[in-house]
Amino acid sequence: MKTSVIGFPRIGTLRQLKFAEEKYFRKEITADELEAIAKELRKTHWNMQKEAGIDYITSNDFSYYDIVLDTAVLFNIIPQRYSSLPLSESDTYYAMARGYQGESGDVKALAMKKWFNTNYHYIVPEVEDDTDIRLTGNKLFDEYKEAKELGIETKSVITGAYTLLKLCRFTGEKQISDYIEDVIKAYSDLLDKCSECGIGYIQFDEPSLVQDMDNEDIELFKTLYTQILLSKKNCKVLLQTYFGDVRDIYIELIKMDFDGIGLDFIEGRQTAALVEEYGFPQEKTLFAGLINGKNIWKNNYARTLSVLDTLKAKNIDVVLSTSCSLLHVPYTLENETKLSPDIAAHFAFANEKLEEAAQLKKLADCDDYKNDEAFVKNQKLFNEKRDCDNDEVKKRLSNITENDYVRLPKRTVRQKLQKEALGIVKFPTTTIGSFPQTKDVKHNRSAYRKGEISREEYIEFNRRKIAECVKWQEEIGLDVLVHGEYERNDMVEYFGESLGGFVFTEKAWVQSYGTRCVKPPIIWGDVYRKKPITVEWSVYAQSLTDKVMKGMLTGPVTILNWSFPREDISISESISQIALAIRDEVLDLEENGIKMIQIDEAALREKLPLRKSDWYSQYLDFAIPAFRLTHSAVKPETQIHTHMCYSEFTDIIPAIDDMDADVITFEASRSDLQILDALKANNFETEAGPGVYDIHSPRVPSVEELVNVLDIMLTKIDKEKLWVNPDCGLKTRGVEETDAALRNMVEAAKIIRKKY
Repeated sequence: MKTSVIGFPRIGTLRQLKFAEEKYFRKEITADELEAIAKELRKTHWNMQKEAGIDYITSNDFSYYDIVLDTAVLFNIIPQRYSSLPLSESDTYYAMARGYQGESGDVKALAMKKWFNTNYHYIVPEVEDDTDIRLTGNKLFDEYKEAKELGIETKSVITGAYTLLKLCRFTGEKQISDYIEDVIKAYSDLLDKCSECGIGYIQFDEPSLVQDMDNEDIELFKTLYTQILLSKKNCKVLLQTYFGDVRDIYIELIKMDFDGIGLDFIEGRQTAALVEEYGFPQEKTLFAGLINGKNIWKNNYARTLSVLDTLKAKNIDVVLSTSCSLLHVPYTLENETKLSPDIAAHFAFANEKLEEAAQLKKLADCDDYKNDEAFVKNQKLFNEKRDCDNDEVKKRLSNITENDYVRLPKRTVRQKLQKEALGIVKFPTTTIGSFPQTKDVKHNRSAYRKGEISREEYIEFNRRKIAECVKWQEEIGLDVLVHGEYERNDMVEYFGESLGGFVFTEKAWVQSYGTRCVKPPIIWGDVYRKKPITVEWSVYAQSLTDKVMKGMLTGPVTILNWSFPREDISISESISQIALAIRDEVLDLEENGIKMIQIDEAALREKLPLRKSDWYSQYLDFAIPAFRLTHSAVKPETQIHTHMCYSEFTDIIPAIDDMDADVITFEASRSDLQILDALKANNFETEAGPGVYDIHSPRVPSVEELVNVLDIMLTKIDKEKLWVNPDCGLKTRGVEETDAALRNMVEAAKIIRKKY
């Protein structure tokens, strides 16, 4: 049996790529120096896989920012506003990813959205009517040659033609149908060049196939690949799917001229049944996704080998594969010195998953694997009972009634009470929560964790920063203030540290987008609140001002979705446990005089099933009530806010309204305010603050630009319901750009007040 890895993490074990890119942005290193660091990372990652015995190692899975953006650039999908800038090739690329503001021009970044049901974000390609889609780039071929020179044969990967078209945003009159022939030609030329370069296998990633497909979608896919595959020549083609099953197109897929088909047996609920019912062609290779690429728990060898045995019994040529790219898990457990060995024994990060692949490969080829030492050891781990149950949590959850999910009086009544009680002005200005995490803030937190300063010194520093932040916001003229979140390393990890049932890592970083990395906590057991989490900071901040101070919390859905979840209980149960813990914090804040509380649900969409038929039964039917559970017991005058970002929310607007928050802020600027039409069409009742500018870009919007944005918003949102805010937290931004952008935002709000 052979093994395959769909993709590998690219930021480096200690985030080397992130730090190098940030130095490049600051002009501290050259493009050549950045490339040298990237080349060394690629070499390291390929060799890790080679040494682990992986048979199908992937190239072109490396990216400076995002592989979808890489694919767009490869095929010349570069909007004119970027291509016309007098910038280098790499700086044009970064302008598309991050925006650009400087001597050469001023452009916003392309839209950024969640990558299917993950916490990774992709850059949305933008196709204009005059876009000339054709093969122009060399990255894929250069990286194949680079690996070849190291003595490593790789399969090259690229976003597939169907998924690329589905992910593109078409900004003119033309739509997908107008570009079919161009895309066929571009991918056909790609295959021609693959053959010329000696590439033996190319992997077309087609995760869009696991979403709902109608007859038109199926015909589009068949039209694309029937023609593209005519150019295979000496290059074999692997159609790789992940994040679900391909029930709508399986029959058609197995009849097409692909040499290999990759199927997800982890998240693909019907994958095994599809193979059982319709078979799998013996002339093709099945890349069976049986090693979980999205979670960090060890593989249960008995389950995996049972599936492999079933497939081999059908005389199917099987390659053992990861279920998706390992991009979504940390690099290695080797850097985790503080994890208990008993706990760490249950985990497998990317490097450990390579080891699992090697062991499973050996076991699968063994006649009597059940007596093999590796198998016995693995099964012993799974047969042991983990110390993860809490009877009090289970009892409390069982006592929850339907009334606990309902807040009274109804929202329209509450909104009137809140405006009066809180003195809320028309078009109130605020921020999402966090303020710039400057070097001194990070140093203070690090020094405290290392024991270099006392708790008293740590608290005193944060108090000074909070006082400075409050004064800063008052000077800017913001209406509703926040404390700045200087005590928080991360919006999920910080809360997890005060919750029972979580374990934490030191260096288990995962890429979220570009240079942004997160370190998700791990939900080990039943969750409960051990102690108040934010009360001390919010109360202190409120004592410094007469203006309203928002208490800032992370919601239960986001805490779960941005953690590595348990696999021994349902997502529904986990979310409900976390909701009760956050409910305790909400009520504590209210009791201590905090009259406005924001419960962020940035990741609400993340675990939404990729098939619409499953949206409610498999997710929304328990995720939305869980949020309501956090705030249902507060007073009518207490205003509950929430926040969401960087996902496609337009199709779940009714569910969002059903969260029964009083105010919602969300990302809108980077996606050109597309959500506004959905709000209007659904008679959205919640007050709303669509982000007026993009905080994931260093550019500063002008007052004129912001006034124009607000004018557009007021054509879709009632003037009594519109809030004015950035689209997300400000922790990643610099002080100067933050100050300038917020002052322009406040000035724009003043102009709008006079105007309306």
